[in-house]
Amino acid sequence: MEELRFSFIVPVFNRPAELEKLLQSFSRVQFPREFEVVVIEDGSTLKSDVVCSRFRESVNITYLSKQNTGPGDSRNYGMQRASGNYFIILDSDCIVPADLLEKVHRHLKNNFVDCYGGPDAAHESFTNLQKAINYSMTSTLTTGGIRGGGEMAGKFQPRSFNMGLSKKAFETTGGFSTIHPGEDPDLTLRLWELGFQTALFSNAFVYHERRISWSLFYKQVNKFGKVRVILNKWHPTSKKITYWLPSLFVLYMFFSFTCALFGNSIFMVPLLVYVLLIFSFSTLKNGFIVGCMSIAAMLIQFTGYGLGFLNSYIQIGILKKEERDAFPNLFFK
Repeated sequence: MEELRFSFIVPVFNRPAELEKLLQSFSRVQFPREFEVVVIEDGSTLKSDVVCSRFRESVNITYLSKQNTGPGDSRNYGMQRASGNYFIILDSDCIVPADLLEKVHRHLKNNFVDCYGGPDAAHESFTNLQKAINYSMTSTLTTGGIRGGGEMAGKFQPRSFNMGLSKKAFETTGGFSTIHPGEDPDLTLRLWELGFQTALFSNAFVYHERRISWSLFYKQVNKFGKVRVILNKWHPTSKKITYWLPSLFVLYMFFSFTCALFGNSIFMVPLLVYVLLIFSFSTLKNGFIVGCMSIAAMLIQFTGYGLGFLNSYIQIGILKKEERDAFPNLFFK
C-alpha cells in the first residue's frame, strides 16, 4: 500500500471564530509526519485569511478562496488541490482531539478502507443546549448511535463532519453532489454501488460544536427528512423501514394526544416511558439540566425529521414532482 499522506479538508462560510478554534486544536495534534489542512473559503463575506495566517507557523495550511457553491462542491474543490492521497473531511465547527490522526492512521494500516466515518462527541466546554442536541443526535435511543459510535445500523454511512476518503475513491466518484444536506450519504451510496467499502472508526471522534438554536436545529433536521426521500429515489436499494420511524412517531404522538383529549390516556403510556428513558440516560451522562433539555431535543428532532420526510414523500413519492422543483433550497447550482 502506498504511504498515507493526509490532507484535512475544511470548507468554511462566514465562520472565522469557529475556524480559529479548529486550527488551535490542529496545532496540538500529535503525529510524527507532516499533514496538510486545506481551508476552502466558500464565498464568505467574513473572511478567514487572517485567522489562517496566525497559525501558519504551527499548522501546514493551504488557504483557498472561491465563489459560494456549497459545502459539497467546496470539499471537491479542496480535494482536487490537496497534496495528500487520503482526505479527512471536517466541518468548521469541530474540534480535533490531539490523537485523532494517530488513531485514523492505525485503523487504516491495520484494515484499509477507502472511506471511513468517525463519531462526534460533546466537549465539556459545550453549552447545555449543545450537549442536549449532541445527545439526541448520537444516542442509541434516538438514532441507533449512527453518529455517536454505535454500530446498530449495519453498514455505516459516514457523515462529512468527520469523514475519511481516499484519493482513488474521490477520483472514481467525482466526490460530493450539489444536494445539501444529504451530500454525504449520497456519496456513500455511490461508493457502495461501485464496490468500495466503508467503515466506522468508533474511537476516531471529533468534538462537534453545532452552534445552533432550537429553531435552527428544527430547520436542520427537517431538511434531513426531506433529503432522505430524495436519496431513496436516487438509490432505491437503500430504502429502510427505519427511515419512517420519526414520521410514525409524530403520527402516534398526535393520535395519543387526541385520545387523551377525549379521556383515553392509555396510548400516552409508551410515550411517557420513552421520554423517561431519554431523560434518565441523558441525566446520567450529562446531568439533570441537560437531561431535561434532551427531551426537548428529541421531540424537535423527531418532529422536524418526521414532518420533513412526510412532506417530501407526498411531493416526490405521491405527486411525482422533480426533487429540484419540489425543494429548490436543498440544491446548490
